[in-house]
Amino acid sequence: MVRFSSCAVAAAAILATAEAFAPAASTQRSLTSVSRNIVTSSNSPTILSDMLTQTELPEKLYFPQDKEAAKYLGGVKIGNRKLTVITGASSGLGLNCAATLAKTGRHFVVMAVRDVEKGKRVAKEFGMPEGSYVVMKLELGSLQSVRDFVSNLKAFKSIRPVDNLICNAAVYKPTDPEPAWTDDGFEQSMGINHFGHFLLANLMVDDMAKAKGARMCIVGSITGNTNTVGGGLVYPRADLGQLQGFESGAKKPIEMADGKPFFGAKAYKDSKVCNMMTVSELHRRYHDSTGIAFSSMYPGCIAETSLFREKRPWFRKAFPWFMKYVTGGYVGMEEAGERLAQVVDDPQCSKSDVYWSWNGGAQQVGRWSEDGKPKGAGGSGGEIFENAQSDAVRDREIAKKMWDLSAKAVGLTEKDKPKAAES
Repeated sequence: MVRFSSCAVAAAAILATAEAFAPAASTQRSLTSVSRNIVTSSNSPTILSDMLTQTELPEKLYFPQDKEAAKYLGGVKIGNRKLTVITGASSGLGLNCAATLAKTGRHFVVMAVRDVEKGKRVAKEFGMPEGSYVVMKLELGSLQSVRDFVSNLKAFKSIRPVDNLICNAAVYKPTDPEPAWTDDGFEQSMGINHFGHFLLANLMVDDMAKAKGARMCIVGSITGNTNTVGGGLVYPRADLGQLQGFESGAKKPIEMADGKPFFGAKAYKDSKVCNMMTVSELHRRYHDSTGIAFSSMYPGCIAETSLFREKRPWFRKAFPWFMKYVTGGYVGMEEAGERLAQVVDDPQCSKSDVYWSWNGGAQQVGRWSEDGKPKGAGGSGGEIFENAQSDAVRDREIAKKMWDLSAKAVGLTEKDKPKAAES
């Protein structure tokens, strides 16, 4: 079989990043007293990605009055179905995953979202069966909101344990020249993508340990794996350094994990490294004592996404074609959602400490095939398999350091820490 040349790889990197580092247009952040929705100027680079939810977030993300009233008697609604929690379930990958699982009839889905009303609306638009889901407030940019969500979730489900937790929500700010901050003072990419999910995962371990065959998946990315085309050839590369930024507290004015000045695209990639390291550490510490299967996954390149809606028309037209016919990394949103759902629903995905991928896992540019669409680069089709993570992600010393410093940063107390015995 003929492989595409290294020139094609370089071209892919150039095309994918041609506009990613252009100076950001000025933005206007305003917060209404009623909805606190974002209002931006017409030339704002606010980007909503279907796989990564990028927004121009207000300076304050969560107020005391935002705390949602607890819902009760969820056990009756859940019945004998698996109880599955999905963060970022109101758009893109998370929404498609939620709809896929709800429609199987085997899962009752908790859609953990920033905007509850939007979550309710899109669930109906996607045809999620009535009685198959509930929408609950979760603002990952506020550690208090994470704690409030867990409290409300426990009130809703009562003694019924959570079977599956999918940590999917993320923000991506590649063009922002300056960092934005979470309510707790973290740079938003790291604060929302990593620290918020880190606290949530730790608070859920003991509850999930009561379920039979429980699974926890944190969505990863090839951009955080330097042994892939997207992670190794597309600038900037993920690099946590020695976690100098975490050592300094990881809060304002600390902008990056390695303590260096803010670089939006790298901040996202670094957060994905932390996500995948968290999975490995959860497995090492708690799998043997709880039986929970901890995993990560890469769904493929979702090229036709509103992530690129602010790009020039030529880019929006060229990029999906390029990913389909040159790199072979393209996957549609619906299929990507099905892949994420498979990780918590398919019996063959019950193994812990696995980085799941499909169709080659994007560690190479696709190989030619008769239909004109390259195969083997993580794109559409193909079978699920256990992919290999980069040496940086598997760095045991840095992973342990990341865990300890993250626990300190989010204020994980002895009471919060899982009671399950660490391995």
